[in-house]
Amino acid sequence: MIDTASWGQRLLALLIDWLACQAVVWLFLGIGGWLDNPYAGFMTTGLFLVESAVLTAVAGGSFGQLATRLRVVRIGAPGEAPRPLGLLQAFLRQLLVLLVVPPLVFRPDGRGLHDIAVSSAAVRLDSLRAPRQ
Repeated sequence: MIDTASWGQRLLALLIDWLACQAVVWLFLGIGGWLDNPYAGFMTTGLFLVESAVLTAVAGGSFGQLATRLRVVRIGAPGEAPRPLGLLQAFLRQLLVLLVVPPLVFRPDGRGLHDIAVSSAAVRLDSLRAPRQ
């Protein structure tokens, strides 16, 4: 059984991601432009989707997950080593996260519907290291 990350760790990572994406949009639009632009929220959401999906596929987690030492891995058969998500799986997972409800409906192991849909799990980095022998 895989040791999933706590809700606190996941929320902290999500907050870091969202604030980082918000800061990038502010840099491009300026604070005044952000306040006046009716699409600024969509820009932040789109940036979050792209940033988190691409970094999850390439580096194993979004900016916030990497900063909080979490990784998103694909879960295989029992006994099989976790492996990275592909780009399509990462995009699907993040689209489901943006719907809000899938992460809130979860199994006892802590995996939400967004993780179950793509056979993934958010785990602590230290839980992925092989035990020393």
